[in-house]
Amino acid sequence: MGEEMLKKIKELIVFTAVIFMCFWKYDVVFDVCSFVFHIFYPFVLGGAIAFVLNVPMNFVERHLFSENKSNPSIEAEEEKGGKYKKKRQAARLASLLIVIISVIGIIVLIMFVLIPQLVKTFSNLGGSIQEFIPKIQYWMDKWFHNNKEVMNFVNNLEFDWDKVVNAWMGFLKNGAENVLESTINTAKNIVSAISTFFIAFSFSVYILVQKEKLSIQAKKVLFAFVRKGRAEAVLEVLSLTYRTFSNFLTGQCFEAVILGTMFAVSMTILRLPYALLMGIVIAFTALIPIFGAFIGCAVGAFLIFMVNPFQAFVFILLFLALQQIEGNLIYPHVVGNSVGLPSIWVLAAVSVGGSLMGIKGMLIFIPVASVFYALFREIVYLKLRQRKINPDEIV
Repeated sequence: MGEEMLKKIKELIVFTAVIFMCFWKYDVVFDVCSFVFHIFYPFVLGGAIAFVLNVPMNFVERHLFSENKSNPSIEAEEEKGGKYKKKRQAARLASLLIVIISVIGIIVLIMFVLIPQLVKTFSNLGGSIQEFIPKIQYWMDKWFHNNKEVMNFVNNLEFDWDKVVNAWMGFLKNGAENVLESTINTAKNIVSAISTFFIAFSFSVYILVQKEKLSIQAKKVLFAFVRKGRAEAVLEVLSLTYRTFSNFLTGQCFEAVILGTMFAVSMTILRLPYALLMGIVIAFTALIPIFGAFIGCAVGAFLIFMVNPFQAFVFILLFLALQQIEGNLIYPHVVGNSVGLPSIWVLAAVSVGGSLMGIKGMLIFIPVASVFYALFREIVYLKLRQRKINPDEIV
């Protein structure tokens, strides 16, 4: 007993010394951590890609390549290995190939639909602004004709698209050296990003093809170095984390597609401009929890306002109506309680994640907060049961 206590005291002293050194030389620690993360970043990215692709791949493999396990011949093949194992491997590869082709097809479709529409929109935006300035001057003259300061400001409003183009050309001519240097740096960054993505994608494919084997190997390492009870607890936490993230990802994507389709169809029926463009924009921005759809609303209202202010007002009313339908009917049924997090903590997770990591933080922190919430709730209920207190009786 004395030796065990002495060992714990030594471990505590070493741990305290390490923590003290980390706080004392925090800049060195940050530099080392950033260097290590930079080295392992392709593999971290590959793991993230594998996690995202694993959700639709499991769906395809389960619904298109599932076989009746009660069939005696299949059970016999499974016992023998061999033939059934080859079938399962072929199904895995076919599912992965279907998912990759589908993702590439969606990206190409969006590029062919969205980019030409954006080019057309911005090419017409200059003319729309030029046509809209006289309308503003007319309205301001009608409302503020007695206010000389306001009228002088409005009457001096002008928008010359040629001046804007000439200013940009002058900037490019005067800053040719800077532009050349930035172009070289951009090219280097693009090449580096492509090589990193290629390594990450190759690593993700290997993970998806060999995920059962990798899972068994990881469990063996865990049980070899960690006590059995703690290892089982770690596996339970990882399982909860995977379920929470996959449910949130599936529900959020499905809900965004439904909302974008509703906007495209509704705007087409009401003959509002940019119907397809706004459907795609709303679908993408809706992936950002809580605030995302409002960003798409602001973009759409501005573009439509340049064409017709009354139609912009109709678009805002349509947005509010569809948001009510989405929030009260679609989201609870599609996403439901997949993350198991109360609304107030969802808002807190989005705010903290956005402050720390931007849009990525908003997407990551909701399932992370949900995992911590579920674990903390289990600990609270366990403590209450240990004290012989029924949680349902506490009101």
